[in-house]
Amino acid sequence: MGNLRESNHAITKDGELRTDKIGETIDRIDDDKKDRILEDFESFKKYLHNRIKIGESIGLGEEQLAKVAQKVAGYLAENEKPRNSEEKLLQELWKVGDEEQRHKLAHMLVKLAQSS
Repeated sequence: MGNLRESNHAITKDGELRTDKIGETIDRIDDDKKDRILEDFESFKKYLHNRIKIGESIGLGEEQLAKVAQKVAGYLAENEKPRNSEEKLLQELWKVGDEEQRHKLAHMLVKLAQSS
């Protein structure tokens, strides 16, 4: 039973990163909580900062964190309406960028959140 529950998470107990599970993980966030996270950019950065700290504590490096950020950003761009001007700008940049540019933007988002 423990393996079934663990299979629903993007990061397993062993620290394995499952980027294919990120959309499912975000979908499980309660709508009210998601709204609180995305309602203003400072809340969003704080949420990212906390998640990055968790990732770092289990040994994820900058490249792995950027891969997660890239998956999250892609999911948000496709599935969530921006709730403020900063999120709107990020969504527009995401849409016009190619894969390499999106990956670089994900690295910048990680750095931004780390400095929060």
